[in-house]
Amino acid sequence: MGEEDREETQKLKRIAAAAYDYEKDPRWPDYWSNILIPPHLASRSDVVDHFKRKFYQRYIDPGLVVEAMSTTGSSQSTKPPASSSASSSDQARSRATGSANRTSGPSASSGSGPNAIRWDRQTIQFSVNAWVFIVAVLAIIPLVPRNISNRAYRLSFMGTACSSLYSLYTLYGKPRAWNLQALQVYFQSIIAAKDFIYFIYCLTFVTSHLCLKFALIPILCRTLEQVAKFLRRNFSRSNLYRKYLEDPCVWVEANASTLGILSSHAEIGLGFLLIISLLSWQRNIIQTFMYWQLLKLMYHAPVTAGYHQSVWVKIGRNVNPLIDQYCPFFRTPLSAVRRWWLR
Repeated sequence: MGEEDREETQKLKRIAAAAYDYEKDPRWPDYWSNILIPPHLASRSDVVDHFKRKFYQRYIDPGLVVEAMSTTGSSQSTKPPASSSASSSDQARSRATGSANRTSGPSASSGSGPNAIRWDRQTIQFSVNAWVFIVAVLAIIPLVPRNISNRAYRLSFMGTACSSLYSLYTLYGKPRAWNLQALQVYFQSIIAAKDFIYFIYCLTFVTSHLCLKFALIPILCRTLEQVAKFLRRNFSRSNLYRKYLEDPCVWVEANASTLGILSSHAEIGLGFLLIISLLSWQRNIIQTFMYWQLLKLMYHAPVTAGYHQSVWVKIGRNVNPLIDQYCPFFRTPLSAVRRWWLR
């Protein structure tokens, strides 16, 4: 393997490490709590990303090469996770210290002065997601005038599309070159990312003349989860947060799986609504076909496959006996559809 092949392999590994969902891995909180980081480094995204890559190298892909952090003094001020040979008291002490540092880091920066909230990548994403959440809630309230509701509906999809596109750019950058081969490699690396899926999802509805408020459920679940996660990490010491926002944020993080199941049910239900809309004057065959291609991607993509596959199993368990009993002539076309779907 040549030098260029090794660089390309490492680039793909780094992309996979960046796209990995660490928050849903139960090993990540224990790993992070065992790292001793000074308060001024605990809130820095580059430091967190570095240890996420170290975690990915240790538990997921040992072939990933993680370079040392270039920040001056950061390597001296950090400590690797406690080894298995350490005593239980040392592990408990390091875990408690790491948790305290991680909790006090953002709070120390949030109360240090007028420039406490830095407009880094996470803050920009939080601002956009909070705005999308407010606009989406405005779009689904029945008492809002129809013209304002419809405008808020489209602004919700536009805001989520911009947020997803910005997240893709910060995580994956741009293609190495603007030729067919480079673009193919680039899209193969991002096609299974959750941000790319939501970007295509938003484009599907923002460009359509149909106004399906039901389509806002996955958007609300996504923004609610990200806003709650940011508030817990950066405002846990704030009195306002503790008084009004702590319980809702804790509930959202504790029920992330419930939100994922709700989103998958809504996304699959939208697919059937679009099929029904083909019988009306508002039908859009291209949109329906593209959305079912997106549902197929959600079924196979690792970030959404678990939720979507469980929903389809429930649908098959309820529908297959009815087809066998009342519509046996549907077996042949349905088997052809299944082969296309699973391909």
